[in-house]
Amino acid sequence: MVVAAPRRPIEIEFTERDLAAPTWVSRSRTEQASHVQRARILLTYRQTPSLYATGRAVGVTHQTVERCLRRAKNLGVEAALDDRPRPGREPSITNEAKSFVVDLACRKPKDLGYPHEVWTTRLLAEHAREQAPAAGYPCLARLAQATLCKILAEQEIKPHKMKYYLERRDPEFDDKMAEVLSVYREVARLKEAAETQDGEPQAVAIISYDEKPGIQAIASTSPDLPPKPMRYKSFARDHEYVRMGTVSRLAGTDLVTGVVHASVEK
Repeated sequence: MVVAAPRRPIEIEFTERDLAAPTWVSRSRTEQASHVQRARILLTYRQTPSLYATGRAVGVTHQTVERCLRRAKNLGVEAALDDRPRPGREPSITNEAKSFVVDLACRKPKDLGYPHEVWTTRLLAEHAREQAPAAGYPCLARLAQATLCKILAEQEIKPHKMKYYLERRDPEFDDKMAEVLSVYREVARLKEAAETQDGEPQAVAIISYDEKPGIQAIASTSPDLPPKPMRYKSFARDHEYVRMGTVSRLAGTDLVTGVVHASVEK
């Protein structure tokens, strides 16, 4: 009769740093079940270096325990918790084809013969499907809208949105900005001086002034209708209105005291 030799324990050195990850993962309620299982295997085997005893304690076979320990020994304790990367199938859309899609997204639809101001993902996917085969990218002939969104998300491009910016056209912008900042710095100095003088304000007024002339004054021709349960969710106002002329709104804020001086003139 041939007796199998007993399995030798797999020697793994656990440092305090190595134990931090499996200890945290074994107590987590949000980690994947496979990660928690491997963390329990490593912690249990550290206390009882036996494949069979560890398998019974965790509820897995000794082969599963051995595979986990081999990975920990070859790759490290923390790497043994994660799944091995799998090759998967080759991507059907090449990087060059993705660059073609991104290039289309960075162009305006009007430049390509469309009346739209910005792209929609549906329109961009249709245009890519039509133009890609002739451009040498047949893999985009059946491009789905969801796949298009993933390609754009990888590059953080949102061609369906419009974001406004302010161009500096005034050559004296920097000098004017410095002058305004100096005024606000003077306001801060005056407030600090008032606090050191028992709150006695100085006889100084710094006014930030602005105006909005030519505001249309309009009035409704019918009373507003109130909401009604199960029928109208909000107030309703008649579309017709009466012009009452124009008004000008003038306002100035005292930067030292915070008092607002406002006036409405016809």
